[in-house]
Formats: sequence, C-alpha cells, structure tokens
Amino acid sequence: MPIELAKIEELAPDQASLSAAAKLKKPGPWSLLGCDDAAGLIWGECQGSGSSPYRVICSEADYGTKCTCPSRKFPCKHALALMWMRADRAAFKPGPLPDWVGDWLARRKPGAAAPKPAATTEKAKASAANVETAEPAIEDPKAAARAAAQRERNRAEREAAILAGLDELDTWISDALQSGLASFMPAAVERCRKIVPRLVDAKAPGLANMVERLPAEVLAAPEPSRTDRLIERLAQLHLVSSAYRHQDRLPDAVKADIRQLVGWPVTREALLADPDVLRVRDRWMVVGTVVEVQADKLRRTETWLSRLGEGTAPHFAVLIDFAPVSLGKVGATYAAGEAFEAELAFFRSPAPLRAVIAEQTGPTAAGGRWPSPSDDVAGAVARLNETLAVRPWSGEMPFAAHGARIVTAGASLWLTDAAGSTSLPVRTDEDDLALPLTGLDGIDAFGRWDGHMLSLGLAETPLGRWTAA
Repeated sequence: MPIELAKIEELAPDQASLSAAAKLKKPGPWSLLGCDDAAGLIWGECQGSGSSPYRVICSEADYGTKCTCPSRKFPCKHALALMWMRADRAAFKPGPLPDWVGDWLARRKPGAAAPKPAATTEKAKASAANVETAEPAIEDPKAAARAAAQRERNRAEREAAILAGLDELDTWISDALQSGLASFMPAAVERCRKIVPRLVDAKAPGLANMVERLPAEVLAAPEPSRTDRLIERLAQLHLVSSAYRHQDRLPDAVKADIRQLVGWPVTREALLADPDVLRVRDRWMVVGTVVEVQADKLRRTETWLSRLGEGTAPHFAVLIDFAPVSLGKVGATYAAGEAFEAELAFFRSPAPLRAVIAEQTGPTAAGGRWPSPSDDVAGAVARLNETLAVRPWSGEMPFAAHGARIVTAGASLWLTDAAGSTSLPVRTDEDDLALPLTGLDGIDAFGRWDGHMLSLGLAETPLGRWTAA
C-alpha cells in the first residue's frame, strides 16, 4: 500500500514537526534507505547531532513507526521524513531486513501491520486473544537471542551516551560558576539552549527538561532572590548528575527514581508487570488539576489525588498524562471534588507520588466533602521537610493542612495557622483566585508546594468548597 502525503500530514503531531521533516527529506542526512516491498517495510539511518545515526522504521500497511531518537513526539521528524521520501518516490534499496528491523517486527503484536477483516468469528477472536497474550515472545530461538543481544547493546550505548552528557552538563555548570552568576543571568535563556540539545542527544531528556525550565523558574522569583534561586537550581542539577554516576551505591527505590528523572522511560506495561511496585486500592478524590503546554508542544496534564481511606499508605498521588497539542483535548479529564474507587500503582521512589490507575472499580462521581487532613499547618510543613530529606530533587509536593487561614501581608497572600506562627506564601499569579478565602477561619486546604510558593488547589471552608479551577 503506497504511503500518501495526506496521511503523513494527518499523522504529524504539529506543524513544526512537518517543517523539521521537510528539511530531512533529502539523501544528505541518510546513510541508509532500505525497503522490503513484500513485507511493506521501509527503514533508514539518519545522522543526528550525536555520533551514532538514528534508526528509523515504518510499516507501510498501518503507518506504524519506530525511531531511536529521544524525541517525545510521535511520529518524530525522522519517521515523518522517511515516510515523506517514500511518498516522493525516493530511491530505497531493496534488501534483507537488518537485525534491528527484524527485532522491531518480531516484537510488534502479530497482525498489527495488517488491516482488520470486516467480520471476525468468535473462534478467530479467541485465537487472536491467545496470540496477543503470548506477545512479545519470539518463537525462533536465534531471533530471540539476537533481539536480547541488541537490547543489551542499545542499553549499554545509552548508558555511555548519558554519562557523556553528564560530563558536558558538569562542564556547563562549572563554566557558569567560573564566569560569574551575574553574567549568567542576562544570557540564561541562550546559555540553557546550548546545553539542552546536547542532553537530548545524550538520551537524557529528563535533565534536558530541567535545564530548559531553569530560566523561567529563576525569573519567576523576586529580583533580590534570583541569584539564590539560580544557585539552588544549578546545585539540584549537580546533585542529580552525581546521584546518577553513583547509582550503584543507592537503595533500589532511589536508584529507580533517579534513572527515571534523568530520562529512562518506564512504560505503563512494565510498571504493572513489576511484582514489587507499591499498589494501593482505595477511594480517591481529585483535589487539583494542572494543564500546561511544554516547549516540545506536548500537553502535560496532572491530576492530583487524595486518598480517602485510613492507614499508612501514601495519602496523595499524581497522575501525569501527555498528548500532542495538535490532537486538542484528549483523554479522560477530572474535576476537583470528583472521586472514584481504584487501585493505583506507584512508580518506584523513596517518596512515592506519581502513579497510574491499574484498575478503576467504580464510576467517577461527586465525592462529597473532602475529609479534614490530620496535620495542622506546622505538621504539614514538617512532612514537606521529611520528603525533601529522602528526595531532595523533588519538584512540586502535596501539602494538606487543617485549621488554616489565608491572610494578606502587603500585596501578598499567605497561608498560615490560627496563631500566625507558621506561614507559607501563596503564588502571586493566584492571589486573585484565593482572595475569597481571606478572613475565613478553620480552612482545610490542599495545595502544591514547589519549595518557594504554594499553589492552592482545593479548600473546604465554613462557607463551602473553594477550588482553583
């Protein structure tokens, strides 16, 4: 089935990806362009900014693609360019499948590259179900051995690439300190842009995102404290880099957490298949949602949950979903105050927070009043400090306290206890939203603390519920 340009345009996650693919649809960057017309497969090797070319594969039957680049867009610009060249009838050399193409094909679900028949008997459905259950087993022992060896080579190559990227990051931090932080500040955006692509090429996208966010996080601070904020962020990057280099000395939960933070992916399937991950079955209430568009044109949706049952299991969880901006609003969305019964599986961490829904056992419905948190403001602050003690690279952390008040101090809002002895500043861009809470006593509040400011999400007050959305 020939590849159609209209289909490529439909598959592109955004216009920027198409524009980038257009620059690659020429023979120059491609050291290999191969095809197997009988199998409906095309493949290629495209030179990126790293030392090794990216390996790209496409199935012409269903437009399934695979690329070894670290892009989080799907399909990436390399896959789009490969399909585009095929549609333009570029010269693809027929030949046998390379091992890495055969490995990808063997691990695809049987029948993934073939269109579904118009009608399927019950017997055929049962047969297909059995086949899918057996995936990704490879019947040919030699093919299985080759696939395992290739996976190990890929893993070793990525480890080496990440360590090389950490060397570059350490040099970049050292240069920033030696040249003086005062000179770094005016050129922060430009200097960060120089190291981000290197970290992406080193297959450390998590670190790349941390560096990419650095200028905005520093500039968001009041001007007198920006230098301190910059030092804090550079120290955090150095801490993560050092922890990754010495991961063999770390406890398993910390090691898994730091690898995920740097950029090693953990799929939903792998998480649910891990017998040792923490699973918690309970009733959960949505206490906050955050939607933002990242620089890579992915929409990131965070759903913050509070566990309604008792016990020592984690009281909070966050579900994180990504989708291309070009797809518009996709997937299930939740509103603050909704609740549902579910079992959550938590990613490995010394302070488990991020999770996925392993199984939802009941409908999503209004959850009634949010139960009063067990901690007062001082106790909630102590919990934040406990989290930082075991996970010092934490980003936003859940905060929940009873008996709180919202008070004004000059042009700012603060969350404080009744005595005013413990206080946290409320984010300045949320002052107007939280103004209705001022003057009320006995507030049960949930928010997200980023180390400097509190973002309120939900509050139960004597006058009823308040939400940020």
